[in-house]
Amino acid sequence: MTPGGMVLGGGLGTLVLALVVYLLGGDPMQLFQQQPGQPGQQQPGQPGQQIQQQAPAGAPQQQQELRHFVAIVLRDTEVVWDDLFQKQHKAYRYPKLVLFTDSVDSACGFSSSAVGPFYCPEDEKVYLDLGFYRELKTRFGAPGDFAQAYVIAHEVGHHVQKLLGISDRVAAARRGANRAEANQLSVRVELQADFFAGVWAHHAQERFKFLDPGDIEDALRCANAIGDDRLQMQARGMVVPDSFTHGSSAQRVRWFKRGWTTGDMTQGDTFGAKEL
Repeated sequence: MTPGGMVLGGGLGTLVLALVVYLLGGDPMQLFQQQPGQPGQQQPGQPGQQIQQQAPAGAPQQQQELRHFVAIVLRDTEVVWDDLFQKQHKAYRYPKLVLFTDSVDSACGFSSSAVGPFYCPEDEKVYLDLGFYRELKTRFGAPGDFAQAYVIAHEVGHHVQKLLGISDRVAAARRGANRAEANQLSVRVELQADFFAGVWAHHAQERFKFLDPGDIEDALRCANAIGDDRLQMQARGMVVPDSFTHGSSAQRVRWFKRGWTTGDMTQGDTFGAKEL
């Protein structure tokens, strides 16, 4: 993923300037703060404006750089999904992204970093522990920039589900389901979020040509690494499909690839699919 390549709305000149500033050690975000928004859109404002940080003051430089990176990715998702929703005559509300360390209190309850990144539909916020990106590299073997972007895009996919009313329908179905049925619903929710992450990547690449060779492979490697079967085998030495909540590695890869190759939101009905 090219540095600065996911910044939107500034045009090629701004993109080149941002890359130069980045390589010289400056802050490219200052350039994007000066860019006008696009007509007809709810404006995302400055990159990072939708980000809240619940971390100690004086965070290391590496964390500051990562904050800039996730701000740019979030801005990209805002523009892509805003455009896709407008084509369906719908309004896209921008989610907020909360960066935290160790633990965080959300409208969905108190969570530790052990749960990994998550989306809370109650407050429409994506919660991301920056330490998870370190785990992507050390534990899951997926260190690339686009693997990091995929994580954000997946959680934003849950926000898309919320806005489309899917989350509420699934929550209602879960109330009358047994544990196995609830797990199966969860798997279908997660695989659809993977699909939406692929849809985002498809349209972002069409519009901005931001991918470098190997970037999609980074995302697929990440999806493969966090499949339920692989995680269970690592943790327990055995696989229990009935306890899956996110889908197998092969399923996660398959649905991301479907979104990436088609870019068609109508192709992501995991709930109606006979085979996941």
